[in-house]
Amino acid sequence: MSAEPTLLAPDEGQETRGAPPSAGRSGWASLRPLVLRLHFYAGVLIAPFILVAATTGLLYACSYQAEKIVYSHELRVPVGENKTELPISRQVAAARKAHPGGTISAVRPSPEDGATTRVLLSGMPGVDADRTLAVFVNPYNGEVRGALEQYGSTGALPLRTWIDELHRDLHLGETGRLYSELAASWLWVIAGGGLVLWFGRRRSRRKLRGATGRRRTLSLHGSVGAWAAVGLILLSATGLTWSTYAGASVGDLRQAIGQTTPELAATAAGGGEHAGHGGGGSGGSTGGDDAGLDAVLKSARAEGLSDPVEIVPPADASSAYVVRQVQRSWPEKQDSVAVDPATGEVTEVLRFADYPVLAKLTRWGIDAHTGTLFGIGNQIVLAALALGLILMIVWGYRMWWQRGRGGSFGRPMPRGAWQNVPAYVLVPLMAAIAVLGYYVPLLGIPLAAFLAVDIALGEIAYRRGKRSYA
Repeated sequence: MSAEPTLLAPDEGQETRGAPPSAGRSGWASLRPLVLRLHFYAGVLIAPFILVAATTGLLYACSYQAEKIVYSHELRVPVGENKTELPISRQVAAARKAHPGGTISAVRPSPEDGATTRVLLSGMPGVDADRTLAVFVNPYNGEVRGALEQYGSTGALPLRTWIDELHRDLHLGETGRLYSELAASWLWVIAGGGLVLWFGRRRSRRKLRGATGRRRTLSLHGSVGAWAAVGLILLSATGLTWSTYAGASVGDLRQAIGQTTPELAATAAGGGEHAGHGGGGSGGSTGGDDAGLDAVLKSARAEGLSDPVEIVPPADASSAYVVRQVQRSWPEKQDSVAVDPATGEVTEVLRFADYPVLAKLTRWGIDAHTGTLFGIGNQIVLAALALGLILMIVWGYRMWWQRGRGGSFGRPMPRGAWQNVPAYVLVPLMAAIAVLGYYVPLLGIPLAAFLAVDIALGEIAYRRGKRSYA
């Protein structure tokens, strides 16, 4: 939620610069002006970044269904009366005949009736190193239906990949990722602050019915924000887990307390838990005797690995095959096994049920953020949150415009609100903000800048003998 500092009634919160707190003014009464001003600054200055993230996020939420339509020829085939599939080795051979270059990095057998098998090739000419060429094979007759670039462990094809990169970094690379981290770092602050301010208002002032002008805009903004706040806070938290700076802090914390995502000892390459927005395997092949893909898949099935699965060939002669479940919808299938390429026997098993708690929560959070955890329902919720956020930002700026300077629905909050917070509240609050700002620098740095500018402008206005307003 973005808003501006006109939520107070005309007689609320009008302390002058440097004035001591009013009698009985403590707790929420003293914090409200500070929360209000922070909500205003963030709403005005950070909201453009959040608006871009919300718009691109809305596109990404819709990309899953669009991908099914755009690439239906590659993804689906007629089942027919005979549902017998060819051995996976014959399907791979058909893909290699059509595309003999590169190296097989993974194979994803058809997960359901009518779905194609994907043979993923790395090192293909014209394909970026962090992507693979997915060759789509009809599992019933070996027909190659086409080939498309694939990105990430969720199997994103060109359309979704383009939208994903737009949302993540605006196609600007690592520098562009700062925009999305800035948006994620502040979204929970704006949403949480707006929620507190909204429910801190008198109930009669929150009603939409009969309201007009700016008060109606405020009611729309606050009502939608109150409903969406929890979802927006969760989006913010999950988005930070794979951000550049805050994400590194989260990773360090998990490693320090032994909550990292476990891996098979035989794993040669993988996208990792954050591969929903990127990452791919490299893979390789063995030399000498090899049990073959069919035997490897049969052994994995015997260990309970049901579809959908991905088979990763050994990286070298001393490595094993890795077969892992890749279902990201609820209930998630994330078990994996290592298979000896010489004997076809399972040598190691890793169950998702045995993951540490934070590893599971991270996996679920990322998959919910990317719209895969609950399938199309998840995507609809994400689209609704993104649309609601866009509307709230537009309403927030409209309120600012409608108010003008000293509008009729309340005077702006003067600077120096932090000076009226009791020391026993302000000191621990500032300590907590300092720690949080250290671990989430794109929250801490702008916050320090807001405070410095606010103090400087207030000092200038004070020296001129004027009261300073936003």
